[in-house]
Amino acid sequence: MPQFETVIGLEVHAQLDTDSKIFAYSAVSSGDSPNSHTDPVTLGLPGCLPVLNRRVVEFAIKAGLATNCSIQSESVFARKHYHYPDLPKGYQISQFDKPICLDGHLNVQTEAGEKKIGITRIHLEEDAGKSTHLETEDSSLVDLNRAGVPLIEIVSEPDIRSAEEAGAYVRQLRQIVRYLGVCDGDMEKGNLRCDVNISIRPIGEEKLGTKVEIKNVNSFRFVERAIEYEEQRQQAQLDQGEEIVQETRLWDEQRGATRSMRSKEFAEDYRYFPDPDLPIVKVDQAWIKKVKDSLPELPKEVFKRFQDIYKLDEYLSERLSEERYVASYFDEAVARHNNPQLLANWICTELFGRLNKENKEMTDCPVSPAHLAELVELIDKKTISGKIAKSVFDEMFKTGSSPASIVEKQGLKQISNSDELESVIDEIISANASQVEEFRAGKDKVLGFFVGQVMKATKGKANPQMVNEMLNKKLKG
Repeated sequence: MPQFETVIGLEVHAQLDTDSKIFAYSAVSSGDSPNSHTDPVTLGLPGCLPVLNRRVVEFAIKAGLATNCSIQSESVFARKHYHYPDLPKGYQISQFDKPICLDGHLNVQTEAGEKKIGITRIHLEEDAGKSTHLETEDSSLVDLNRAGVPLIEIVSEPDIRSAEEAGAYVRQLRQIVRYLGVCDGDMEKGNLRCDVNISIRPIGEEKLGTKVEIKNVNSFRFVERAIEYEEQRQQAQLDQGEEIVQETRLWDEQRGATRSMRSKEFAEDYRYFPDPDLPIVKVDQAWIKKVKDSLPELPKEVFKRFQDIYKLDEYLSERLSEERYVASYFDEAVARHNNPQLLANWICTELFGRLNKENKEMTDCPVSPAHLAELVELIDKKTISGKIAKSVFDEMFKTGSSPASIVEKQGLKQISNSDELESVIDEIISANASQVEEFRAGKDKVLGFFVGQVMKATKGKANPQMVNEMLNKKLKG
């Protein structure tokens, strides 16, 4: 049997985070009552002309620069014709042969190492509405709130060879658009979704196999599972001497399989032509420079800086650079107290753990970076122990109060006075003569018993290092 390789190209649609639609004044909003965000342009009423939202163009330039694309000085909107009830005009305004961004790439990290994946183009377009098909009736409902919402479509080269590479690529794209602030990346709401173009061919063959498109996949895991299923389905067909049919399929998450949706259209089926109602989009170098200067530090740059400057390991650097808000939170905390390692540990364990438990986002975190820095500083100054710090942190998370005020109010300062500790230690040694004999007979583990007794007597406030040193000296004496 021949050995096959999988060839994958992805079309990622990202909904741009603007207040209004791409060519109309209606608000961009989700979750509102159906058809509450429409206007004459969205409804395609006669005589109504589209007007391009300038912010949409700026967001597309940002995405292009962040993915190493060349920004085109001129781009053109075209009409893409197809007939669905949720497309009021009977065509979608998109970009065809003259998109705004060309020839980019991303370097993604896989188990086999870094892989360069080319980006053919990024183009602008409007979204269609949403059809809801009723199971109990032979009819459908149409909601046009999403119609006219601005999208960028990021089209990769057919450079992807596995589900793992595809997942890594989409994850990195989502991370980038979220860092840029151009898209919230909410895949569950469909604000970032992916069309998968997949074919297989015998290893060593240059010619591409027959392409199948899987539409509107809305999670990383579903992208990976759809690819794994589809490559097995296509290989089985070829093994049995059957031909692959070019078609559009859907991912059925309940069955864990793809299913046929319709025969695949070709570009000529859409009857593309330049939209006569929209002028050429012209982008000069001054505008590109202005946008470039406004770009934030991108995820890979943040990851490298955390390793190089703060000397964090790969795990902590990755966790802290995953979201722009988290990276900024960490930077602010370190600026207030220079102990990046301990701050990173507190964020990635205590803070993330508590947020997860409370089902909160980092943006809703009640503990400010200044307060977390203050808490770590109290530990470093030995004002409180690490154990006491956890109880202080719990109170910080509940109330948003500063750690210093909690420590003062609850009397939690660490006991580091040698005279005070000596008095407690002497009492405990006197009350536990048999354990003293065991220790002096060579049972070193008994030391833990004495430490525990001292910590219990001081309600956890004794300086652990001083307790260990003083106990060792007195017990051996």
